Amino acid sequence: MRNALLVYPEFPPSYWGFKYAIELLGKKSAMPPLGLLTVAGMFSRDYQLKVVDLNVEPLTDVHLAWADMVFTSTMIVQRDSLYEVIRRCNRAGVPIVAGGPHPTTFHDEIRQESGGGVDHFLLGEVENTFDGFLTDIACGTARDVYPELAKPAISKAPLPRYDLLRLRRYNSMALQFSRGCPFDCEFCDITKLYGRVPRTKDTEQMLGEFELLYHLGWRGSLFLVDDNFIGNKRDALRLLPRLREWQGQRGYPFSLFTEASMNLAQVPELLESMSAAGFDMVFMGIESPNPDTLLATNKKQNIDRSGRSANYLLDSVRTVQSHGLEVSGGFIIGLDGDTEFDSHIRFVQEAGIPLAMAGLLTALKSTDLYERLAREGRLLGESTGDNTDGTLNFVPLLPRERLMAEYKRVVGALYDPSLKNYFERCLTLLRRWRRVNRRRRRIRWAELLAAARSLRRQVLSRQGPAYLRFLLRVLRERPAMIPEAIRLAIMGFHFEKITRQTIAADDFRRYLETELEEFKARIVDLARTHRASVDDAGAYVREVLSGVRSRYDQLHVDFRHAVHGAVTSFEEGVMTQLEELGLEIGGQPT
Repeated sequence: MRNALLVYPEFPPSYWGFKYAIELLGKKSAMPPLGLLTVAGMFSRDYQLKVVDLNVEPLTDVHLAWADMVFTSTMIVQRDSLYEVIRRCNRAGVPIVAGGPHPTTFHDEIRQESGGGVDHFLLGEVENTFDGFLTDIACGTARDVYPELAKPAISKAPLPRYDLLRLRRYNSMALQFSRGCPFDCEFCDITKLYGRVPRTKDTEQMLGEFELLYHLGWRGSLFLVDDNFIGNKRDALRLLPRLREWQGQRGYPFSLFTEASMNLAQVPELLESMSAAGFDMVFMGIESPNPDTLLATNKKQNIDRSGRSANYLLDSVRTVQSHGLEVSGGFIIGLDGDTEFDSHIRFVQEAGIPLAMAGLLTALKSTDLYERLAREGRLLGESTGDNTDGTLNFVPLLPRERLMAEYKRVVGALYDPSLKNYFERCLTLLRRWRRVNRRRRRIRWAELLAAARSLRRQVLSRQGPAYLRFLLRVLRERPAMIPEAIRLAIMGFHFEKITRQTIAADDFRRYLETELEEFKARIVDLARTHRASVDDAGAYVREVLSGVRSRYDQLHVDFRHAVHGAVTSFEEGVMTQLEELGLEIGGQPT
């Protein structure tokens, strides 16, 4: 019997993680590591399994002492945490296996940067390769890299091992219906990873996964993680009536949400079937309200090519909302065709999209955007995978400083400290949102506690006046929507905090750039003036570095990771300047 430890590295705080909202809900993480749980279902019976999700618990020496082998799955944004897991495994002498989207694209870089610390890479979708890998491990003949042999039928995916988790730590569960997307947006890597022909699970397989979660006691939010749930409309329409029947027989235990392309608004049968089956939210990649920009980035599904609608995107969002589906939207700041961004703010407000996730454009490796920017000589390096960390890995057409200022202005307007604009969007949504006629679920005790925490924390903050006005208007106009109003308020708390701290981190990086230039000029002047003594220069260096440390300490601890590179570059710049001037100054703070 062998012991396999499945470790899921940590995500940095972001809009997508809902960290500060789920803390109010008494949860540890937004959702579980579905990829690892699916892989767990592929192990043979001669393995004992444990899952450690670093987003809910630490990886301990006891875990590593138990493990014969560690398996990880990561996205690019989990890179730093993955490297720490690799170092821990290497020190403990435990072999480590890396898979997921990040290693699939960057296995050569991971091998180089980790000093060869990963023993085996499983690339791409592993349903066709995992059994062979386990056989090779048993025979002592396992290779370094196992490439994806072919796109597997998703029907080969086993039931995820949800039983390995403490489900109550999570705000939502996750399962998958399809892989792949028929659209090929220039900036997106989904089609490069999973193809343009969506592959789906059959209806009985999906109902089996729903049934498993139901019998494990899960109730509440459930995310279908498909990158485009309606990529295969025929199969989605085949599933939905059966799912509606299953949900109805059990009193609608699950509130469903997913991701879908904008053409959902043009298929009334799909909208009605999703709503009837228990879907109440859908994420859509809107990106920009500018049709020319969308066309240039190959986002054709967001454009009315018939020319009949002057407000195609706005009308589409309203259509989806009118069917009982809240629309959350992704917006990209930095696409080549956009030269102004007031239109983005106006669109979000008019559309009534409370959860508007605006991020900087990033060029992901293997995408058409990445290749185009490389050809144009505009590529600067690899993406961090975090589109809110203030890092641009390409040369934008707009001046960089202007683009960064516009990005901060957009998110600052969407989530200002008072949340006035946010609550206006929430009210717009609730006025438009048609309640679907299905059994109303009971409000749970945990949700009442979350509401109490939200009221206590938000009403006594700068958000208080706008929050109270919002609740009073909902009570007067749509009293049945009060539970949704509280949920939206909790989400707003998270988004405002993320926005404020993201802007603070970027301001700190800009401060370091300016401070370094001022330091270089001043230290040269001091060195020339005080050739016989370095006392004044030394005092100045210590003053500068202490000031930087003080500003760094003012950042929220969750966001300090985002400026580590800038701090390191600053300190290296200081030391380089001192060495060039021949100054040896001891006792500098680091």
